[in-house]
Amino acid sequence: MIIGVMGAEGSFSEEAARVYAKKHGKIKKYTLAYLITGEKVLAALENGKIDLGIFPIENSTGGVVMEAIYAMAKHRFSIKKLFDIEIHQNLLVKKGVTADQITLITSHEQSLKQCRAYLKRVWPRVVLKEYADTAKAAADLAAGKLPATTAVIASSAAAHMYKLDVLEASIQDLKRNYTSFIAAERLR
Repeated sequence: MIIGVMGAEGSFSEEAARVYAKKHGKIKKYTLAYLITGEKVLAALENGKIDLGIFPIENSTGGVVMEAIYAMAKHRFSIKKLFDIEIHQNLLVKKGVTADQITLITSHEQSLKQCRAYLKRVWPRVVLKEYADTAKAAADLAAGKLPATTAVIASSAAAHMYKLDVLEASIQDLKRNYTSFIAAERLR
């Protein structure tokens, strides 16, 4: 079974796919396809390139994931399961970078929304920039594609995977922060 996720390795969608496979789908053997966007997930599902698609639809703090809504409007699929996972946003930096060196904070639009009050309170003078995916931002920071003075908001799994430091953990505005994900399958 091939499960397509809206995100890169280390994304919350990857975590959701693993939770779905173990807890809801009872799927033991699967491979993940990291498709980054909701559009790519649903196109791959519709075209038969993946067997199941996992993508976020709404967050308890950040609201509706508009990217997913736009993709859903363009594709035909069936919802197999709607499920929630708890989300902990973390501020990640390259090894050795300190808080006073940060000039830019980047992440997916949803992550920025989930941390809006924190960012205003703690980082009022730092530039905020949207990125295609939380884990992609972490990967690009680690690979030197973003300035070393950039911090990214992403999962602790992304920090571990890309060897980044967690400058601050659980920075989301609501400590009980949940995202609803859709497990989608092809219409038969």
